[in-house]
Amino acid sequence: MLTAVGQRAPDAGSRLEATRLLTVKRVLVFCGSSPGARPEYTAHAEELGHLLAARELELVYGGAHVGLMGALADSALSAGGTVIGVIPTRLVDAEVAHPGLTKLHVVETMHERKTLMGELSDAVIALPGGTGTLDELFELFTWKQLGLHRKPIGLLDVAGYWQPLLGFLEHAVDERFLREEHLKTLLVERDAGALLDRLAAYEHPAVDKWLDRKLADARQTVPNTRSPASPKPGRM
Repeated sequence: MLTAVGQRAPDAGSRLEATRLLTVKRVLVFCGSSPGARPEYTAHAEELGHLLAARELELVYGGAHVGLMGALADSALSAGGTVIGVIPTRLVDAEVAHPGLTKLHVVETMHERKTLMGELSDAVIALPGGTGTLDELFELFTWKQLGLHRKPIGLLDVAGYWQPLLGFLEHAVDERFLREEHLKTLLVERDAGALLDRLAAYEHPAVDKWLDRKLADARQTVPNTRSPASPKPGRM
């Protein structure tokens, strides 16, 4: 179990506050269903799986046996770790579900998959991957900006894979479509152990999402138009 040192004193009167997680027990990992072009991708996926098991952290992931996903799960399982998969029925029918997981949740849709993986986890890591990995990563990154969860999110930057994406996000900051404070909440490390350490010590910043709106504006009453499928604040 990862334990973060220190705890914020409660303050019921503050809407936006820095907070620190007490413990991280389950880590959600997004990664490619293909192995990628470099052997380093598989090697780092295997190293991360082994480290999660060694630190007694449960792995939550997309439930497949192929690509980096399979390498990650197999490594954690072989080291005695707990691995929880979440996979939609369509991929089960395509015979890509991992047959040897500790537990496998089968859901109907990709949206249900992402939601359940988020609910089951305390922290998030993205290994190299394609559009599916980016979709999963950015959904949780966006929900975090909106205050729907406070989980730490980390990028394991294998062979500089995430550098072009980080360059784009810095451009979004320069063009005032993203706060620099929000970009800094993406924890980037090249070493899996160092990244796990930072997830444990993470402190969620007190930052409003909107660049050009005062906090008082955010407190104005608005009609409740939330879809039943939308996550509730604090649900994850």
